[in-house]
Amino acid sequence: MTTTPPRPAARTDRSGVDVGRLTVGVLGGTGPQGRGLALRLALAGQPVALGSRDADRAGEVAAGVAARGRAAGGTDVRVTGGSNLEVARGADLVVVAVPHSGHADTLAPLADALAGKVVVDCVVPMAFDARGAYVLDVPEGSVTEQAAALLPASSVVGAFHHLSAVILEDLSHPTIDADVMVVGDDRSATDTVQALAGRLPGVRGVYAGRLRNARQVEALTANLVSVNRRYKVHAGVRVTDV
Repeated sequence: MTTTPPRPAARTDRSGVDVGRLTVGVLGGTGPQGRGLALRLALAGQPVALGSRDADRAGEVAAGVAARGRAAGGTDVRVTGGSNLEVARGADLVVVAVPHSGHADTLAPLADALAGKVVVDCVVPMAFDARGAYVLDVPEGSVTEQAAALLPASSVVGAFHHLSAVILEDLSHPTIDADVMVVGDDRSATDTVQALAGRLPGVRGVYAGRLRNARQVEALTANLVSVNRRYKVHAGVRVTDV
């Protein structure tokens, strides 16, 4: 009988970065992607703050995420809610998970609050028509590069584009079979985000190039949506031989 050897840790994950104490802010944390990431990070023991244009709504969703985490057996679940500005000021690292249509308007007023911080953008410029999902053009080249232009004093990284919001919120799947492709120009920032991705059970963070490569990473999401629609699944990405 043959057995499949265990999957190795990604070679690029050996930075030794400790992110366990970082408070992760999620802008757009009341939407499916942001809420799902917050839930999984909170279950892993990460302090999380959910941001929204409506602080009261963020507080309600944060309470629900915390309750789900504790019900699932989380022993150190810490989730709070507030306005996007409050979360941007208070978090150590911020994930941007707002709709593409509101991306620039959300980030522009937060440049000072996010200065000096790692900002992780997972927004995809995507739309749908009768033929399915397709990618929208972004003047800066990608949404992640748009974020970098709006936040010149932040270390902007692209990541978490290909994690299914459905799988993130479905705790009947205790692990997530996926790699997170991480792009950015600051090695310390990409190492930090790879380590954060590795906090999610079954997930690895894999460095995938400079910020200029974000457009390909973002665009791949449209292909995954097409896979999902054809095969009725929630597909992710795995990088082989790493």
